[in-house]
Amino acid sequence: MTLKPLVYAVAVTAALTSACSQHAHNPEVHGSGESPAAQLAPRQLPATIVDFAIASERGWLEPEQAEISAADNGRSQALNIRFPASVHTPVLSIAPDQPWDVSRLDDYNLAFDVTNLSPVSAHFYVELLDAAGNSQSRELSVPKGYEGKVFFPLVGEKAKDLGMWANPMPWPTDELKMVWRSKGHGELDLGQITKISFYTIGILQDRELQVGNIQLRPNPDAGEDWTQNLVDRFGQAAKKDTPLKVKSEAQLRALAEQELQTLAQNTGPKDRSRFGGYKDGPRLEATGYFRTEKVDGKWWLVDPEGYLFFSHGPANVRMSNLTTLTGVDFKDPSVRVVHEDEVTPEDSMGIVKVSDEVRESRYIINETRHDMFEWLPGYDHPLADHYSYRRSTHKGPIPHGETYSFYRANLERRYGESAPQSYVRKWEDVTLQRMNSWGFTSFGNWVDPAFYPNEKVPYFANGWIIGDYQTLSGHTNHWGLMPDFFDPVFAERARATIEVIAKDVQASPWCVGVFIDNEKSWGEREGTVAERYGVILDALSKDASKSPAKYAFTDRLKEKYGTVEALNRAWNSQFDNWDSFAADASVSQHTGAQVADLSLLLEALGEQYFTVVHGTLKEYLPNHLYMGARMANWGMPDEIIKASLKYSDVLSFNIYEEGMQPHQWDFLEEIDLPVVIGEFHIGATTDSDNYHPGIVSAASQADRARMYKAYMKSVLEKDYMVGAHWFQYVDEPVTGRAFDGENANIGFVTVTDIPYPDMVETAKEINFDLYRERYGK
Repeated sequence: MTLKPLVYAVAVTAALTSACSQHAHNPEVHGSGESPAAQLAPRQLPATIVDFAIASERGWLEPEQAEISAADNGRSQALNIRFPASVHTPVLSIAPDQPWDVSRLDDYNLAFDVTNLSPVSAHFYVELLDAAGNSQSRELSVPKGYEGKVFFPLVGEKAKDLGMWANPMPWPTDELKMVWRSKGHGELDLGQITKISFYTIGILQDRELQVGNIQLRPNPDAGEDWTQNLVDRFGQAAKKDTPLKVKSEAQLRALAEQELQTLAQNTGPKDRSRFGGYKDGPRLEATGYFRTEKVDGKWWLVDPEGYLFFSHGPANVRMSNLTTLTGVDFKDPSVRVVHEDEVTPEDSMGIVKVSDEVRESRYIINETRHDMFEWLPGYDHPLADHYSYRRSTHKGPIPHGETYSFYRANLERRYGESAPQSYVRKWEDVTLQRMNSWGFTSFGNWVDPAFYPNEKVPYFANGWIIGDYQTLSGHTNHWGLMPDFFDPVFAERARATIEVIAKDVQASPWCVGVFIDNEKSWGEREGTVAERYGVILDALSKDASKSPAKYAFTDRLKEKYGTVEALNRAWNSQFDNWDSFAADASVSQHTGAQVADLSLLLEALGEQYFTVVHGTLKEYLPNHLYMGARMANWGMPDEIIKASLKYSDVLSFNIYEEGMQPHQWDFLEEIDLPVVIGEFHIGATTDSDNYHPGIVSAASQADRARMYKAYMKSVLEKDYMVGAHWFQYVDEPVTGRAFDGENANIGFVTVTDIPYPDMVETAKEINFDLYRERYGK
């Protein structure tokens, strides 16, 4: 007898009501093409939607490089899933005969049993996909030896977007809650869920989970106050008890004084040159600036004095993106004016002062946000100077509004204010001491320009080219639309940005190199034509008289094909002439020849970008390294890597995985250029104030440190690597950074500026032996 997914669930789940059982035997439902889940009422939950024994028998299980076996645990409905480290993304998908339709349920969560059979914690993902290919994914790190329930709210108030990556625990429970990771293109259609997938990404050792009893359950009623009073006056999670929690200003000052004494006694490794290079290693040619050289088969940075240099340290050592939205806004529009000549992106703005006149138009834009705080200072309070304003946000329920920085306020509490912003100067000094004491060799990207003249720790300068240029849209625009690099306005804005960088750097030898832009949505490395070449398809759809990219691409194809008839034969298209192609070259079918042309045009787009950026940088900062395009896994197509090779002094990738799997990054061996990791991190929520662990997660702070060490080992053993930068220095706000709601435990220090002991000790273990480990002598 062939049963549809939730009809089967109704038949096998003892918890279902008699009404549900009557529905299961309704012949009209069996005979219809509609998924019976559409008829499932909230009162009929909980309902098991996957019994693995039956799912296997029915052919629902689709392993893609994951290995599965029947569980032998004395219970039914369970499956062992092994994720091998020899594969980048091993997946087990569960695809029912008919899509699950849960669109009529309005307040429920998805839950399942998990036993971690691995010798260490296991970070894994669960993704829901619909018939159109839209998706939502969640993530979790389950501790070694864990056996219990895992869940996440799918629909209802507990799944609502509160302006945070991860919401607080929605009700009291000992179960583990998965946190939001990402969504694919478009909104998930809850009436057409075609798959549930379990997978890992970039693991360094095999993992095995036992999964069973996948259910839909009604969300418990935890009351209306579950989002209220989340944050105490120090910006800590008021409803969590964590090891480093500060209870008073006196305690905060005492901890600061204790740390200052420790830093004074521990000044760092003794094998370092003035610029942080390997003083005990070979002395190479000294040029007065950082450069690159291959020594005994390994790529290195070389410091200005000629010593081998490996760049390791935290990125984002600044306070400009550590404010959180208060739920307040102002009706006066003058506070939201954006000037076209600005060169600082919104999320890089420092404290923005709001005038008393503007504050007279104050109102609550979001009651839920405003009620999250136990305390916010009045505008006449001594700590009110840590209020700021965000003119626009990238995502979340609030488009713009007032923000507050608890981190800055805590620095003022720690160090006092003997002169205007003296606590900021003290923070800068303490941060430099920490960098040396912990053994780091450099700051990463996005360090506050106030550190540029420090002459104690090398740094990387940065800029982001923003402006009113033409844009292109990819299949998925992660951080916004792609600039049209052929637009002359883009070149003008690049020059304006780089002029500011050069003025700040002052040709300092302490500047290792320069990063420009970050994680652009070039397209996927693999996938559909639209996923790989979305920005090119968008350009082709435009009118060449209005789109510089389309104009350039039309010329490129004219040069290749000569006649439009020749292009039509290759593309299986029917353009009347080149003018019609220039007006709109949209196509719905893709021949092999056309896909090859899309690839060439993507490379040309990248070539234009690097020509502009590299050329302008070398004009203003000829002695400093250009650090490439900071490509993310989802935006590093081969065409852009190829285009970057002749322009980049060092290639840069943001690699948010457990580490660098050799088989995944072997192509860098063939490229034979030095490479730096622009961003990586590992976080944990169990013993931190944050609700989200970050993109890669551990089970605890101790586990986080273990994974950090393993990551760095995977980097240091590769001959082409010359650096790796941890993102970021400070934990993100508990209630989410204002720009996009990120609220992850990814810092070396807490919101009260207290270092995480496990992370600091592991950093010292890595850094004090870094040069001997990598140089081998």
